[in-house]
Amino acid sequence: MKSQRKIRTLIVDDEPLARDGISVRLKDHTDIEIVGEAGTGPEAVSAIDRLRPNLLFLDIQMPGMNGFDVLAATADIHLPVVIFVTAYDQYALKAFDVHALDYLLKPVANERFLDALERARQELARGTRPSGERIGAMLTERAANGEGESAYLYRFTVKDGDRFLLVKAQEVDWIQSAANYVRLRARGRTFLLRSTMADLEQRLDPKQFARIHRSTIVNLDRVKEITPEWHGDFDVTLTTGEVLKLSRNYRDRVLP
Repeated sequence: MKSQRKIRTLIVDDEPLARDGISVRLKDHTDIEIVGEAGTGPEAVSAIDRLRPNLLFLDIQMPGMNGFDVLAATADIHLPVVIFVTAYDQYALKAFDVHALDYLLKPVANERFLDALERARQELARGTRPSGERIGAMLTERAANGEGESAYLYRFTVKDGDRFLLVKAQEVDWIQSAANYVRLRARGRTFLLRSTMADLEQRLDPKQFARIHRSTIVNLDRVKEITPEWHGDFDVTLTTGEVLKLSRNYRDRVLP
């Protein structure tokens, strides 16, 4: 009887608990062989070169070298089937642009995880993957066009029921913190996005967006007027008629 060929699998995430979570989900699948783990981008590049996995669970946002950088560095060396696992859904469009098989948003539902794993099995059985040369060229082109991690966010990918919407940054009126998410106001609606205020403040163009409160970022193009309050803070009235608070601690972000 012919033995079942194992799917050599590498898990990459800078959070040990996240790596453990994926490992635990895979342990009962007899066709999966976890050949290694990595906690940083450089470790991932080395492991891909050394271990030549068939399947790669890859975190996107890692310090120093993100998941897209890892693919750019290894595309010409070895190209496994890639399943991105991340807490930030604004990366979804780019993930599919570089031919990732699937994109799992943390926290990952078990049914969604199993669906991605089955798709990986089918993809590997077909053996039809875009060339590493093609993906490497695509990543290089995106970086040259300012679409890499160093570029400011141009658009958000937000979930709307069972579909995703692409919302341009210029369409956003304001952003406010909401526990482990942020509320993003655009097109007269409010969307939830899994991110942090600190991350967005760094990744939004400061010429267009300013943090006016520890829990609020505003699109400066939407500001109609700023009115001082007796206690030292300010009311920020938007062109939409909404009023936000400008804390005195952030006044120098928008006022001379």
